[in-house]
Amino acid sequence: MEYQFNYIISDDRHLPKVLFLHGFMGSCRDFAETIASLPQFCCLAIDLPDHGQTKTLETNYQMSDVAKAIITLLRELNFQGCSLVGYSMGGRIALYLAIYFPQYFCGLVLESASAGLPSQPERDRRVVRDAQLALQLESTSFADFLQQWYANPLFDSFRQHPRYSQAIVERANNNPRQLARSLRQIGLGSQPNLNPLLSSVQLPLLSIVGELDRKFVAIGQKIVNSCPHACLKIVNNTGHNVHFEQPKQFTLLLQHFLTEAVKPVRYN
Repeated sequence: MEYQFNYIISDDRHLPKVLFLHGFMGSCRDFAETIASLPQFCCLAIDLPDHGQTKTLETNYQMSDVAKAIITLLRELNFQGCSLVGYSMGGRIALYLAIYFPQYFCGLVLESASAGLPSQPERDRRVVRDAQLALQLESTSFADFLQQWYANPLFDSFRQHPRYSQAIVERANNNPRQLARSLRQIGLGSQPNLNPLLSSVQLPLLSIVGELDRKFVAIGQKIVNSCPHACLKIVNNTGHNVHFEQPKQFTLLLQHFLTEAVKPVRYN
């Protein structure tokens, strides 16, 4: 394997399994509060490549490489037949996994996640923008970059959260040069456009978005309209990072979906 994944995992492997994939600049610790509220599930959360403590041994990789490495890890841990929960960047990877490796999963939860940019000009513009951000990560203060990143209106409610400073401390544990590589390799502009493949997703799918994040409310609705077994939940008074801003509401939605809509798959 070209990745040495760092992860946290629950003790009881006999419980229904859930895999958590964090967003850009996050880590396996991002879902710790959610996981602590799900004692009836066996939860696995990993540091994605170039995040946290995961060792990335290759300098050039694509989303397909990351997906294959995650599948290899699931096999090694005997964690097949799990539900997928992905936030933002992690949601894009989760959707890719659900499309290309559906036999390993029994349900899919996308939090503030897209299926990629539909047109080549959009992707080209985003590649340029991601390259600019990557250069900033490599050449400027990481603390300044974090402040600039979260000044984006997308994160208005996140920035106003009482635990915002704590979240910034967590983000600062990442290596900015590695984050720059992640942006170049699996940023939104570099990833495949998955929109034409949404109708092939046969897994039960829940899309969770924040009411204040109007862009992703529209994106979530489009995904749900394109998938045959999908529903959309909009969380009031919340922005892009629902599990951080409204952890109780997020966990309730997750619990209901995982117990009512998902039928666990058992592997020998």
